Parts: sequence; C-alpha cells; structure tokens
Amino acid sequence: MSSSWIEIKINTTTEAVEAITNILFENGAQGAMIEDPKDFKFQKTHDYDWDYVDEDMLKHEDDSVYIKTYISEERDILSFIENIKLRINELTSFGLDIGKGSIETDKVKEDDWAHNWMKYYKPTKIGKNIVIKPEWEDYEADENDIILEMNPGMAFGTGNHETTSMCISNLEKYVKKDFTVYDIGCGSGILGITAAKLGVKQVFAIDIDAMAVKVAKENIEKNNVGDIVTAIVGNLADEIDKNKKADIIVANIIADIIVFLAKDVKTYLKNDGIFISSGIIHAKIDEVVQSLEKAGFEILEVEKKGEWACVIAK
Repeated sequence: MSSSWIEIKINTTTEAVEAITNILFENGAQGAMIEDPKDFKFQKTHDYDWDYVDEDMLKHEDDSVYIKTYISEERDILSFIENIKLRINELTSFGLDIGKGSIETDKVKEDDWAHNWMKYYKPTKIGKNIVIKPEWEDYEADENDIILEMNPGMAFGTGNHETTSMCISNLEKYVKKDFTVYDIGCGSGILGITAAKLGVKQVFAIDIDAMAVKVAKENIEKNNVGDIVTAIVGNLADEIDKNKKADIIVANIIADIIVFLAKDVKTYLKNDGIFISSGIIHAKIDEVVQSLEKAGFEILEVEKKGEWACVIAK
C-alpha cells in the first residue's frame, strides 16, 4: 500500500456536489469530503452538530464548496484528473452550475490522509430517531434512537447531505414493518440500512459502481442487517425481477436519471407503492414532477432543503 497520497481538491458549488462526487467514485475514488460553508453556517440542528468543524472551513471568502478526495500516488494521477475535469465540465450541459470547477492537488502522508477522513464526521441525528454514527465515535443513545454505524470515508452517503437526510426522514415517515424496499444507486448503503433498521422485511440495494457495492456490503455487515439487505452491482432494469414488487423505491441520484427512470420505475412498485427520489436541484423540480406524472404517478409532496429537493410520489 502506498505511504503517500495525492489530495485532489475541487472548487465548485453546492448545486454540483452530488454529481461531482458521483464522478469521483465512477473514476475509482474511495471517498469524498465536502466543505460547504452553507452547511456549517445554517444547518446546526443539534447541540453536537458541527462542534468538530475546523475553524478554517468557516473562513471561506465566498460561497465556494470544496470537494476533497485522496488517490494513491501509485495511480496515474494525470489521467485521473483529466478524466474528472472532462466529466465535470460536461455537467454544464445538464444545467448544473459548477462554479470555478478548478482542481488543485497536494501530496499528503498516509497518516494525514486517515486523520482527514475521521475529523469530518460526528454522530448526527436525522428525522425523529435515526442517528448516523461513525464507527470510531462513541454516542450515548436515547431510548428511541436507531443507530446506524457508517464508515463515511469509503463511499458517498453519511447522512449529512440534504439529499440523503431527506430520503432518510421520508423512509422513517413511510416505512412499515412488512415492506420490501429497493434502494437505487445505493452508494454507502445508508438508505437500505436505514430501511432495515426501521424494520422492513427485505431490501435490495443496487448500484452500477462495484466499489460502492463493496462498501455497502461492509456497512450492511457492520450494522448486522445482512439477513435483510442484499447489495448487488447493476441497474434497476437488468437486475431486479419485475414480479417482485416493492412497497417503496428510494433513489438518491440526480434529476436526469430520475427522469430517465420515471417511465419504468412504476412497474417495479406495488399499486400503492411509494417512490422517494432525491438529488434534484430546484431548477429541475418541474421536469422531474412532469416526468413522474406522465408515468402515472401522483405527487404526494415536494420537500426542499437547502439547494436540493426530494419528490415523494405514489
């Protein structure tokens, strides 16, 4: 294993965070850290939220968001950077504001790399009872707390981001004990694990990225829900049997993929099934809603949090 790593730092906007993070994972990154001043300044919900944030993060001169990832120096760093820069620039064609979209690099030692992952995360409560706890942190649980132990340094999905937290709170709202849930674009597995912890009988978690599925499986085992959650590599159409209908499908991806899925996703749901979709920027809400209504869905709610929206349909 390499003893040195290259820190790659991308200067962008809140709007582009989800898409750029996906690009990083698709190109082999094993984790991403997000420094968003909007999060630190406006989203302190609980006394223990953000008490660990470095003061330097609060001193941004503008509203720039920084996404950091670490790549082993043994990899072809120049090719990695060229690939992600090309993909990031392509995001403008989807209507996303990437801001500066600039990329900086720095060399760090392995001990610093490991420490950098850990210092960003502390226990965070979402919804009524869900608590996302990094595996290295202690947390004194309340009687009704439902604890998820996650390793956020390995795959996107820690619960802190608005898109993820909206999905979690809506799972908490709609899940029932005997439900079957599909988690499309599962990332770290956080949503499927949440559903399992809420008591559903079966979860299928699926992602096109093999690394994400590997990490999801590790988190599934860490949370002792391997008898409920199955994580697989693939996509909805190819890997899920249409005869096995879900009570809830949750997809925390991007608006364009939700629009693409809309015409088919209803065939995987029971007649009264719920589709929870997130990762939608405000400018894309109408497009997503129209595509879902065209596919025969009834829109139950459009929830907004920060720069993002979550559409709940039936």
